[in-house]
Amino acid sequence: MMTNFNLKMLLAGFAFVAGVAVANAADTPLKVGFVYVGPVGDAGWTYAHDQGRIAMEKALTGKVKTTYVENVPESADAERVIRQLAADGNKIIFTTSFGFMNPTLKVAQSFPNTDFAHATGYKMAKNVAIYQARSWEGAYMLGVLAGKMTKSNILGFVGSYPVPEVIRNIDAYTLGAQSVNPKIKTKVIWVSSWYDPARERQAAETMIAQGADVLSQNTDSPAVIQTAEEKGVYAFGWDSDMAKFGPKAQLVASTLNWSRYYTDSVKQVLAGTWKPTDTLWGMKEGMVVLTPLSSAVPPAVAKLFNEKKQAIIDGKLMPFAGPIKDQAGIVKVATGAVMPLKELMSLNFYVQGVEGSIPK
Repeated sequence: MMTNFNLKMLLAGFAFVAGVAVANAADTPLKVGFVYVGPVGDAGWTYAHDQGRIAMEKALTGKVKTTYVENVPESADAERVIRQLAADGNKIIFTTSFGFMNPTLKVAQSFPNTDFAHATGYKMAKNVAIYQARSWEGAYMLGVLAGKMTKSNILGFVGSYPVPEVIRNIDAYTLGAQSVNPKIKTKVIWVSSWYDPARERQAAETMIAQGADVLSQNTDSPAVIQTAEEKGVYAFGWDSDMAKFGPKAQLVASTLNWSRYYTDSVKQVLAGTWKPTDTLWGMKEGMVVLTPLSSAVPPAVAKLFNEKKQAIIDGKLMPFAGPIKDQAGIVKVATGAVMPLKELMSLNFYVQGVEGSIPK
């Protein structure tokens, strides 16, 4: 027969063990996973995401443990990597490329207690958020500078894949340039890759040979700006500051700062308050950040540039405000109107001034 004394001792032991378990759980860092489409490297899209990861980890020192997998193809490999990160106990997983959308949704169904956030996508679920930047604001501002700095009135753009995200940036770049120089034309070469330095370089060389003297890109390596530096033309950093690769070529860079989004999201997971949201931040929120202008930019051009930048931040300048025509001259956005967000997010046409056709 167990005495009252022994019973009390046994219950006290259970309470002690339970208390230790709760304390240990509270002390265990939250596991956070990241899936990258390219190499981290030291420039571009993936580099910018990794800088956001590092900033989040620093802001939440001791509370989180992060893992990332780089160079993940937008194929069945993506599902395998995402599934493994979930199986490994990561409580929130950030998948950072457009082609990861469907694999993310599929894995999320199998792990209903894990949170997921997908960059640049448009499909959500009970445990899947989407997030992206209004990168077209930066592209528009690069266009403003290109329109003022070009001598040939021919601009170049190296595109990755013909998805709405990239088409928006090509159109915004062109519209920004046209706002200060209606004579410009934009040439586009698609490289069918987010990261392929050799193809990016070849595309840049081709457009320079065709007369382009200011280049932009929606690709992940610094090959375009390196080529511009070698050929004596201007270019822009994209997603991260690329000045060290082309100190004379880079006029400015449109960079992405993901740190606030990653930090806020993980804080919510830690607090148990995370919910799937559709986040779309830009210059006003500090997600799209323009670096200081090159000394090559004349003071009058710098003044105009900074005025337009502030107007976007203040909501007074909308890059996709009418009148906007497509290549055939058909009015897509009337004077006084602004392209609705739903149409903007599914944009699939070139504006007037962009040469060539969108690959099918």
